[in-house]
Amino acid sequence: MLAPKRTKFRKAFKGRIHGMSKSATSLDFGNYGLKATTAERVTSRQIEAARRAITRRLKRAGKVWIRIFPDVPVSQKPAEVRMGKGKGSPEYWACRVKPGRIMFEIDGVEEDLARDALTLAAAKLPLNTRFVTR
Repeated sequence: MLAPKRTKFRKAFKGRIHGMSKSATSLDFGNYGLKATTAERVTSRQIEAARRAITRRLKRAGKVWIRIFPDVPVSQKPAEVRMGKGKGSPEYWACRVKPGRIMFEIDGVEEDLARDALTLAAAKLPLNTRFVTR
């Protein structure tokens, strides 16, 4: 699973995801892509599940690019712990995805196979997506 090697701070604020994506809004590597249409936090486990779904559907043909990286630590307090006593420990890594961001790109396969693979990947993600072509 994806995670940063090191970070400046151990814990981060939750924050809110406002506005449209400014970067990675067009296909730069492949001919087919999966574009986010809603804002959401995507965990490293969800990214890995989507990547596996794509590579298995393509039967390791073509090339896949992952255009998102989980760089936000998400903390959780243990179950049945009272309020207060500080912030919980970092549990997993997530990526804040804004609408308009290209998350995955594929090249080297037919369009119907790429569409099928990216539809399977979209089922693993917590946000609404759209299939885009060059």
